[in-house]
Amino acid sequence: MNARKVKKILISQPKPNSEKSPYYDLAEKYHLEIHFYPFIKVERVSLKEFRQQRINILDYTAIIFTARTAVDKFFSICEEMKITIPETMKYFCVSETVALYLQKYILYRKRRIFFSQTGKIDGLSIAFTKHAKEKFLLPVPEEHNDEISNFLDEKKINYTKSVMYRTVSNQFEPGEKLDYDMIIFFSPLGVHSLLTNFPDFKQGDMAIGCFGGTTAKTVEELGLRLDCVAPQPDYPSMAAALEAFIKENHKNHN
Repeated sequence: MNARKVKKILISQPKPNSEKSPYYDLAEKYHLEIHFYPFIKVERVSLKEFRQQRINILDYTAIIFTARTAVDKFFSICEEMKITIPETMKYFCVSETVALYLQKYILYRKRRIFFSQTGKIDGLSIAFTKHAKEKFLLPVPEEHNDEISNFLDEKKINYTKSVMYRTVSNQFEPGEKLDYDMIIFFSPLGVHSLLTNFPDFKQGDMAIGCFGGTTAKTVEELGLRLDCVAPQPDYPSMAAALEAFIKENHKNHN
């Protein structure tokens, strides 16, 4: 079944902070109505769950941060537990972006903040070797792969993992309707969230687009039809793939 003429699109991501988003340009160019609503959200574990891990944050001399979300959730736990982080604490970040984000919570000092130039954990090899005696805490999401743990094990780093946050389905209002011509997904969990919120969902001639191979696989495994996918050689971004799809879609419905 071909998709109907697409005029109203739901992008399953938070609304962009800037008016410069390529989606706004597409809306103007092709007279589209574009709505933003994330199908998933990240929530912090409760203090009860954190305490069950029997971790005393002040026993550690260094923290490894793999994402800005990890920074937020770590300091949120500290705040709720009324823990003051000593100025001697060292921070090892997987990228400069994450390192600079620390300024939201602490005074940025070069001598105690280290970051990888590559955006990967192995870019911190030298820093880990120089500070091998530290006792590291690694905040992680509930679902995580072992890439970082494997690297730390290989380096014989003294570290402890702590689950501090998880990704969950965002709840829609009861009775809310999905009156869109197209929905765009960015994660497998987002696709599952659609079916959790709307168990009787029938795609019909609604178009579905997605970004990323694992998301595309999930769409197809759940028996849905995929009409638009990125990245592709000619369309590296979701916005570029969407524009190509809209052009074709509108041409077919003229």
